This record gives sequence, C-alpha cells and structure tokens, in this order.
Amino acid sequence: MSDVMIPIPFNHLLTWIVNEYQSEETIFGIPKGKFYFKKDDSAFQIFDEACETVLGPAAGPHTQVAQNLVAAYLTGGRFFELKTVQIMDELEIEKPCIDAEHETYNTEWSTELTVPQAYDEYVKA
Repeated sequence: MSDVMIPIPFNHLLTWIVNEYQSEETIFGIPKGKFYFKKDDSAFQIFDEACETVLGPAAGPHTQVAQNLVAAYLTGGRFFELKTVQIMDELEIEKPCIDAEHETYNTEWSTELTVPQAYDEYVKA
C-alpha cells in the first residue's frame, strides 16, 4: 500500500456519489441492497452516548479519507476509531512500523495526511 494519499475535493466526492448512485444504485461500489438501515430504535450506550451499532472500522490509513468513512457508514459502521493524526506530520517514518518479535506493537509515529488534510477529510465524511 502506498503511504501517499491524495484527498478528493468535496465537490468531486459528492459528484461521484450522486452520479454513481443515479446510474448504478451503488456508492463506492456498494450496492443499495447492502446499505444498512436500522430496523428499530434500540441503541447501545457507549461513553454515555447512544450508538446504533457497535460495529465500525478500526484505526488505520483507511480511516483517514472521507470515501472510506462514508463506505463504512453505509454498511453499518457507527462506531469509528479514527487514526490518530500526529502534530509532527512531516516526519519520515520507515514502514511497515510493526514490531512483532514476541508481542506485537505498532511502533510508528506517522500519518499519511497532514493535520489540515485529515481535519478536512473527517469534516467531509
């Protein structure tokens, strides 16, 4: 996987979603029939907040771009673990950054996006 991510401008993202849905009844390749629709009003309590499901994506590069967050939401993700965005976003870190000799640790201090880019992606999603 490349560690270079290029955010899609908001207007392009919306155009992509609308055009794909109108022509294919899919969004990011996910068919309308696979969209998650809650069937009742039950909810889980998490951190004193109501959450429709306890499912959602774990933190990683995929949770830094808006289209992946939208895709996760469409398929039932409601609890999102967003990747920590580092203030020192200009550091060059060798990847992969996993130390798994005895126990597994993620040893990186890296981010694929700058802090302003990550903020924009979360707002777009």
